Amino acid sequence: MPVNHFYLFGSGKIRQNSRNSSRPPSSDGPEVKRTPPREPSGRKRGGQPGHEQHKRSLVPAERVNKTEECKPKECRRCGGELRGEDPQPYRHQVIEVLPIEPYVSEYRLHRLLCEKCGVWSRAPLPPGVPRGSFGPRLQSIVALCTGAYRMSKRMVVSFLADVLGVEISLGEVCQVEQTVAQALDPPAQQARVYVQSQAANVDETTWWEQGRRGWLWVAVTSWVSVFFIRLSRGAKVLREIVGEGYREVLSSDRAKAYNTQPLRWRQICWAHLRRDFQAMVDRAGAGANIGRQLLEYSEVLFGWWYRVRDGTWARSTFKSYVSFLRELVRQELEAGAQCACPKTAGTCRELLQVEPALWTFVRVEGVEPTNNAAERALRHAVQWRKTSYGTDSPAGSHFVENLLTVVATCRQQDRHVLDYLTACCQAFYEGHVSPSLLPATPTALPISKVALIRS
Repeated sequence: MPVNHFYLFGSGKIRQNSRNSSRPPSSDGPEVKRTPPREPSGRKRGGQPGHEQHKRSLVPAERVNKTEECKPKECRRCGGELRGEDPQPYRHQVIEVLPIEPYVSEYRLHRLLCEKCGVWSRAPLPPGVPRGSFGPRLQSIVALCTGAYRMSKRMVVSFLADVLGVEISLGEVCQVEQTVAQALDPPAQQARVYVQSQAANVDETTWWEQGRRGWLWVAVTSWVSVFFIRLSRGAKVLREIVGEGYREVLSSDRAKAYNTQPLRWRQICWAHLRRDFQAMVDRAGAGANIGRQLLEYSEVLFGWWYRVRDGTWARSTFKSYVSFLRELVRQELEAGAQCACPKTAGTCRELLQVEPALWTFVRVEGVEPTNNAAERALRHAVQWRKTSYGTDSPAGSHFVENLLTVVATCRQQDRHVLDYLTACCQAFYEGHVSPSLLPATPTALPISKVALIRS
């Protein structure tokens, strides 16, 4: 009897893949069938006739460094001499990067002898001057290379030498990372406090610290994202992230750590639920039809949700439709809880216990039905972990936490990451207050307390 690709005969377990579990697609084996490619359309590659043309925007005139007027000397048809001016000439811009040369500042600290007491005194460095060999902007570039662009330390050494003309050692790269991490402490801590008063998407992924298995947590709000590395995946870490008495909507998967939150203030991710439903189908047997029906209901739900999100449906219409669909889903879960497949029955019983948290996004405007925002925020970190194998010390994890927090938040707010890092490092050396990571104006802040829309 041939073995089903998704079913381990005799074990009662399915072979997990990205469609029926939280495993990434990169871990799928050859037995997982991909979506077949589309049939060739017969058209040529590239933009098709009638396609809207997209051109690079011209740099504003005030930012142009050099302007050269080019005039034709003779007619391209008859060769006659041409004179006059074109009031609106065609503008063609060429962007180039000039050779980069390090800017070196030397501070000569004189050491003088006191004629009165015979003590030698050396002049201190001027305020704001780093005690190390690298300035704030160069330190920020090093931090970006390792943390934002996932370059190894050896690659950073080569990049600085080849592109910037700066010699740096591997040990100095580590020192710069720790300095930047300290400079980012005040704004990162401010962001972590801010998140505790906002609705958030929370998720976690494996992270290795000193060879021990830990977890990288992320909390994503409308304007700010914060990261934590801890050696636990438990509820204690969740309380550290969102604070005691958190009463905002928390979107997450069904990990046990999140069960400490009241169901009314939770949104369970429907993308994860679809994988659970697919697992019911893949197990075959008594629970397969339950899984197929729940998958169909979830497809209907997402179709309706897309209409609300795109503005083609009013929320009142959506709520009236979902009230009927919710009852159908509950009936399927109750039937599944009684089926002969132990795995499917257990999953259905668990979902019935948290059933109100499946529909919070219907009551609360601004809440998504999935936890995709947190998963997207973790993708960069997962790729970083796969190439770096985690961190070798708590100090390294401290750098990862702070830099990921700053980079993700700046990109959410469309802020220039390098300029922000440089400003933080400069404030650190000058003893000034670091620039805030929070949105610039009160009107840009999301509502601190999302009002629940009662059914």
